[in-house]
Formats: sequence, structure tokens, C-alpha cells
Amino acid sequence: MSTEAVGAIDETAVKTPVEPLRLLAEDADDLSIMSAALQDAILRPVDIVWEPTARRVTLSLSRFCWECGGTRVMAAMQFGDVSAVKSRRLPRGPENALELLAMHFEEAEAPGGRVIMMFAGGGDLRIDVECLDAVLTDLSERWPARIAPTHLEDGSAPA
Repeated sequence: MSTEAVGAIDETAVKTPVEPLRLLAEDADDLSIMSAALQDAILRPVDIVWEPTARRVTLSLSRFCWECGGTRVMAAMQFGDVSAVKSRRLPRGPENALELLAMHFEEAEAPGGRVIMMFAGGGDLRIDVECLDAVLTDLSERWPARIAPTHLEDGSAPA
């Protein structure tokens, strides 16, 4: 996990009305926009639900709202047309916190490929898809973030 420093959170940002974020990703460029919106999102292993028969993966997460002045919001992300899910070096305990750093799409036989979700601490989640079909939506009202994430000048999270 990256360390987060106490930041100056704009209390008025919580009171300012903002439309809930709703994004659709159908290609690598779309996914990079979604990745930026999800940087520093926090979830637990139990918040990742893989439904093989429905061919979908759903994640519930607490999204840091970079666009809203330092608030958080509960959000959900879902991938369709999923053929496999694999993780590497992710803690399995149900209460372990996972901090999402970035996502990218590795194209395979078009239109399929792999979504790679990279987490603080070096773990990742690989979602194999027959075609990229991802949605992200905010689910709750925003609340003030207790601490603001910090990053080194090269964009990485502090060790």
C-alpha cells in the first residue's frame, strides 16, 4: 500500500453538486480514461466478484474523486465477455485493502485481450476478455476523504 499524507481537503467540494461519473470502455483509449478516474480507488478482495457462468467480473470500490476536490464515492465497475480471471501477488484476506494504481489493455486476437489492473505493493489482476466491454458508475453521494493520496514526481505511489 502506498502511504497517504494528510492533505488539505476542500470541504466545499462535498457540498458542490456533481453529476455521478458514468463511463463506458470499448477500447484501450477508453480504458485509459477509466484508469485515470480510478487511480487510488480502494477495494478489498471480497469486493471482486467473478461470475464464470455469466462471464462477468464486478468490482465495488471507494473511488477518490480527483475531479471533485478530494472527496470519495462508492462506485462499481463491471467487465463483460470475460473468459478468465487471474491474480498475482494480491492478498487474499477478505479485509485486506487493495489500492488500484492503474489499468491498461493488452490486445490479443482482435477484439479480445487482457485488462491488467495494477495495485500498490506490486500485485495485479488480469481479466481476459473476448472484447473490451467495461462500465464504471458512481453509486453514492460523495463524502470528504480523510486523507489525500500522494505520489512521487514520477507518478508512482510512495513505497
